[in-house]
Amino acid sequence: MSAAMLEVERLTAWYGAAQILFEPSFHIGRGEVVALMGRNGAGKSTTLKALMALIPQRSGTVRFLGEDISHLKPFEIARRGLGFVPEDRRIFSDLTVLENLDVGRQPLRHHPDGRPAPSWVPEKLFTIFPNLGEMPDRRGAQMSGGEQQMLTVARTLMGNPLLVLLDEPSEGVAPVIVEQMANTIVELKKEGLSVLLSEQNIHFAQLVCDRAYVLEKGQLQWHGRMADLANDVTVQRRLLSV
Repeated sequence: MSAAMLEVERLTAWYGAAQILFEPSFHIGRGEVVALMGRNGAGKSTTLKALMALIPQRSGTVRFLGEDISHLKPFEIARRGLGFVPEDRRIFSDLTVLENLDVGRQPLRHHPDGRPAPSWVPEKLFTIFPNLGEMPDRRGAQMSGGEQQMLTVARTLMGNPLLVLLDEPSEGVAPVIVEQMANTIVELKKEGLSVLLSEQNIHFAQLVCDRAYVLEKGQLQWHGRMADLANDVTVQRRLLSV
């Protein structure tokens, strides 16, 4: 196993009086793409938000690059190199593509061993997202859902993260965008970036992921190689089928 970038132990989270997560534990290795899978309502998005401290009621231990970040605020976590791409995109609709990207800009980072993290500038991002390169001055409100999805990922990359939390990248976008998003994740892995993506589309996940964890009702029910999950129809029917 590659060196752990993110280690999560017994994570819990609540919305009001309702407990959503029931102590899942997992890890993400350096350069890995890992899927957090499950049906709608399984707790996938809640897990990513809890990791970023966007849910106030939570407990457990979250270590990023060996540091306990469990009690940090969201902006402090982001400054340490943990990037988050929300499912609802959250782009600035009145800003252009280039202005949205500039909002996400952060300094270059280094891994603990001193090796520089992947560095991102608009010109480099436009080679991965050519659609965005064709509309640098278009405002967010004038973009399609798929284009907004690409912009959200690109804006997060402008923060030069070491690890990206990617929430439901294939949800609600056209098949051609899903294919482009899969190609993007493959390119990010080649750059050495670690990715944890929440997903329920097994076909999408098996294109890009090394390993998978499967949640059901906030509890971890399965983990292993993505190839094993893709070939295990019984587990898919039990934990992923609608």
